[in-house]
Amino acid sequence: MEHAEYGVGVVTNVTSELYWITFIDNGLETVTIDTEMKIIEAVDDEVDTVSFYEVEKTLRNLLKQYSDISEIVPIADKYKGGTLTLSPADAGLASKDIPIETFFHKIVMVRDRIRVMEQKINSSKNLDDQEKIDLQQYITRIYGSLTTFNVLFKNSSQNFKGSSK
Repeated sequence: MEHAEYGVGVVTNVTSELYWITFIDNGLETVTIDTEMKIIEAVDDEVDTVSFYEVEKTLRNLLKQYSDISEIVPIADKYKGGTLTLSPADAGLASKDIPIETFFHKIVMVRDRIRVMEQKINSSKNLDDQEKIDLQQYITRIYGSLTTFNVLFKNSSQNFKGSSK
């Protein structure tokens, strides 16, 4: 494939939403299925019944479900190397600059910890079903409050999702 921004690369995996492409000059990147690219060479009739990606994804999901290991969540390219500036209303106070990647990492950690809490609630033997539903509604509202930060995620599949009401 030849991508306008990343150059020449090889598609190493495909999901329903993304191509995983290893580019000669830019390494591994994910691009959406609808991205315009020039096909340089294609191979037909070589389909694995189970891809390494599917096995890896299943293992990752199991590890995520039963441990505190978190997935790799890439930041949107436009924010890489950027700075978040917090400016107080009082002109006599200094502004604070924070690397956006540091801020993003903290947001992802909050999300991971909420997910762990959600799993613990759902698997709890001490809570009845109504209590689990009530707590799940609070968690959904927390996710909804965090949707503002979705602009920072490279892959929309990793965004915060709140209630669709």
